[in-house]
Amino acid sequence: MHNRIFSFPPIIDDHSEIIILGSIPGIQSLKKQQYYGHPQNKFWKIVFELFNEEFTEDYDQRIQILKKHHIALWDVIDSCERKGSLDSEIKNEEANQIEELLENHPNIKAIFCNGGKSYKNVQKILGKNYKIPVFLLPSTSPLHTVSFERKLEDWMKLKQYL
Repeated sequence: MHNRIFSFPPIIDDHSEIIILGSIPGIQSLKKQQYYGHPQNKFWKIVFELFNEEFTEDYDQRIQILKKHHIALWDVIDSCERKGSLDSEIKNEEANQIEELLENHPNIKAIFCNGGKSYKNVQKILGKNYKIPVFLLPSTSPLHTVSFERKLEDWMKLKQYL
């Protein structure tokens, strides 16, 4: 049996128009208590590139950039057991209350899933024909070996909803 790990609270406010959902934080993120805390994860680089923002390592400033661009952030899994950081190692997962969060934030116009695990879980939680669109984006994880340029190109979709 592995130790149970827990996701972070959502980053969301009344101005959020889209939400990006990951699976659950990896080891580095849990240690830092930061979304996408692994230095090789391209999430923050992609966000800053999409909006022509000056890159920063400062986590509080990163969160402010998300809010400035009306982006919410959360994970589909509230807690699970997992050895390491691989989604394939997730066991005994409990879902976050995604539908409740969306009901409480009616300005959200689209859901973007950071990787396949998130996308599959969202479809289980909300159903395949949910009232707002759900998109699968390539994972920003360093284990997903698609080029940065390709990931960035695919992630451009979210700007259509902002």
